[in-house]
Amino acid sequence: MTVTSSESVNDKPNTEQSVLGFDFGTTRMGVAFGQRVLGTARPLAPLKAKEGIPNWDEIAKLVEEWQPDAFVVGLPLDMDGAENEMCQRARKFAKRLHGRFNRPYHMMDERLSSFEAKGQVIARGGNRNFKENSVDGLAAQMIVETWFAETS
Repeated sequence: MTVTSSESVNDKPNTEQSVLGFDFGTTRMGVAFGQRVLGTARPLAPLKAKEGIPNWDEIAKLVEEWQPDAFVVGLPLDMDGAENEMCQRARKFAKRLHGRFNRPYHMMDERLSSFEAKGQVIARGGNRNFKENSVDGLAAQMIVETWFAETS
């Protein structure tokens, strides 16, 4: 996956040792927790959302439990790199994370992350019913791990 960092509210992203990553969606959001020392992330249970608005109490519980240094939010650019309405919504979500939890956020180009996550599930013999077998957490994991690789 060709991915580049898009924007950040922290000048030194490689100093952050742990992050919560999000694969933004309007009905469901993938979540992953990552640690820089290993350069890896693990998917967590997806969050339900309504019109792109999550249950902020659930996110507060995740922040309390995992104590991330920052957030990484996938930026769903079009294949040609163009912005779309979902990019604006993902940025708004990232800014709200920053405002509510006083931690920096980073936007990460997520083109093909969901597609690749579905491919991994299928390659492992998983069911193609992605409503039952959510790939959102796996997509968030890919976003975080790619961000670590790009900022190391």
